[in-house]
Amino acid sequence: MEGQNQKTSIIIAYFSWGGNTRKAAQEIHNKTGGELFEIECIKSYSRNYNTATEEAKKDQKIKARPALKTHIANMEQFDIVFLGYPNWWSSIPMPVAAFLEEYDFSGKTIIPFCSHGGGRFGQSLSEITKLVPHANTGEALSIYNSGGASLLKDITDWLRKNGIREL
Repeated sequence: MEGQNQKTSIIIAYFSWGGNTRKAAQEIHNKTGGELFEIECIKSYSRNYNTATEEAKKDQKIKARPALKTHIANMEQFDIVFLGYPNWWSSIPMPVAAFLEEYDFSGKTIIPFCSHGGGRFGQSLSEITKLVPHANTGEALSIYNSGGASLLKDITDWLRKNGIREL
């Protein structure tokens, strides 16, 4: 993928509850120039942390697919999809599952990035490959909480590992 920014169309699709994943997505956008897209639900999760974790746990248990408020009209134009999400109950949040099931990712490259409080990726990477088996998967980035002072360097190193040149 080295040098493909000129020929390749990039989208940074992310779901964020507390802002950590949004911050990382914005930094990836700043470095790649890709289109920024927030995955949003029609019915938002509670802003109270404990309530939101219980809502997320319930959704995981029933494999819910929340209705999404935001959609990409032209997904076919994107070759690389950076996919950001928080680790919820050792996997992807159910809005991310709904997003992955909404589009055809055949032949696209999905490059995951995950914010977490200590659980790293959990089972999220295997869940992504189950939901989009015809996509290629790049090397994922694990971000502890907000990423701290090393976030920009970590993103730069990760982009390089995935063959993505910065602007």
